[in-house]
Amino acid sequence: MDRRNRAIIIQAIIAGITIMAVTWGTHYNWPDFVHVKHGLPLTWGIHTLSTIAGPADTWEINLVAMTIDLAIWLALILLASIYLTRKTG
Repeated sequence: MDRRNRAIIIQAIIAGITIMAVTWGTHYNWPDFVHVKHGLPLTWGIHTLSTIAGPADTWEINLVAMTIDLAIWLALILLASIYLTRKTG
């Protein structure tokens, strides 16, 4: 396998991990508050499914956390790209 092709494959894998991390949802099933938190490492969205008052379908979005989360993952892609281009020559 060519070094350039290997670098492209690794970048595609990192991009896939980034998409998965940003959209990752963790389901919390508490007795009076069922919700899903989205984002890794920062929680940028909370989807509330049920509260003590009954079923709910609300979203709480934190745009600052989402922007920082995206910046972290895009910086990781950039650093990996720089590292791979220097390593492969």
